[in-house]
Amino acid sequence: QESSEKQPPLSQEEIQQSSLDYEKYQRLAKRYCVALITVIVLSVWGPHRSRKVGEFLGVRKWRLWDAWLNYVGYTVLHDKGIEGQASESRTPRMNNPLVVDNDNDAILAFVPHGIFPFALAFSCLPQRGYEETWGVFRPVVATATKLFPLVRTFIAWMGGIDASRSAVSSALNLSDTVGIAPGGIAEMFETYPKSGFHRNDEAFRVRNGIFKLALKHNRPIVPIYCFGATKMLRRVQLPAFIENLSRILKISLCLFFGKLGLPIPFRQRLMYVMGKTIYPPLDIETGELDQQAQDMHHRFCDEIMRIFENNKDHYGWGSKSIRLV
Repeated sequence: QESSEKQPPLSQEEIQQSSLDYEKYQRLAKRYCVALITVIVLSVWGPHRSRKVGEFLGVRKWRLWDAWLNYVGYTVLHDKGIEGQASESRTPRMNNPLVVDNDNDAILAFVPHGIFPFALAFSCLPQRGYEETWGVFRPVVATATKLFPLVRTFIAWMGGIDASRSAVSSALNLSDTVGIAPGGIAEMFETYPKSGFHRNDEAFRVRNGIFKLALKHNRPIVPIYCFGATKMLRRVQLPAFIENLSRILKISLCLFFGKLGLPIPFRQRLMYVMGKTIYPPLDIETGELDQQAQDMHHRFCDEIMRIFENNKDHYGWGSKSIRLV
């Protein structure tokens, strides 16, 4: 039978040393905690998340965007809507600007949204793309991007604007040119392979909010349709409740794939077509704001359908049709 041996009691010096070690570790733990909180606070609200930082880093001039442009490539056409007159066409190249007669303070509305807003993304990157077409502008991005720190920082460097009405209105007050994909998340689900849609169907959706903002700030809207934007990724149809949940959470919950089943976009040349500018009425009356916004909405949708039908053969989409959802 083993006999248990009692541990000798700690001496006063050992007790004091143990107390000092504990205090030392406690101070070290507090320092690490403060450092961690500081890093988190800076990553969320830090001064690095600023347009000026993006300009200093030359984000829009990064060669990465030129590589993407070479991978995809796009052409910009300006369809003036004059019968018998061909659209002006220009492939973005250095020192080869496309002169268009839209206003510098216009709201650029890119249709369609697609699974990922490629039409909006490629229109503000790279520099040699936007610089020779519609000029630099601030893109409106989904609020959900704030959930991803790195994405949020990059968008801030680009001068991105949160999709809330107040944020967009503040940007318009600063006389900034704004670019937006007005279809939003809801439009993303209104395409093939959803039931009732054929693979030759193209759809778009436009909410009234953009037109109310245009009236409030007296800004014209330039309708721009991007052929090919919906074909860069493919979507798997999920149960209807996923779509409803996405709309509630304002987050795109969808299963998509690209090349080799990976989230790498298919190589699809894009063709942007700029339509006739939609101007707000000369007399904007507060009491008739809803009716005037609805009128601009109708004119915008008619123009999107016109430039689609007028240019689809040029892109090789002669058998396709478009509808408002």
